[in-house]
Amino acid sequence: MLHESAKKKREERARLLESLGIKEFFEGGSIRINKRSCKGVECKLCIKACPTDAIYWGYGEIKIIEDLCIYCTSCVLSCIVDNCIQITRKRTDGKTERYGTTGAVIKLLENINSKKRLDIVNRRFPSLERYT
Repeated sequence: MLHESAKKKREERARLLESLGIKEFFEGGSIRINKRSCKGVECKLCIKACPTDAIYWGYGEIKIIEDLCIYCTSCVLSCIVDNCIQITRKRTDGKTERYGTTGAVIKLLENINSKKRLDIVNRRFPSLERYT
């Protein structure tokens, strides 16, 4: 019963994101905002940064529509309070990433970009012997 419910929720989420023209890059994830440390009324930067409008201001606090969240780095990068927004996401290869600070997001993005650059170099120059 629980498995069917989770499957149905994933299918509904996929339809919703597809109707908005948004591609999902992660198998799953979660987002949590610490309401005690959030300076939402003063800044609302995460709301402005969210590409899917999953974060919004409602009834005196920041709220999240989990089905719209694609677990990108926009809200964490724009937040003025470290560890106010905590995101956990699972990649299709099974790796789980957690971040809550701007520094952690930048390090994560640098690692991903470094791997992509290395793959490009290895495809372009498959063996060193060929060029020496």
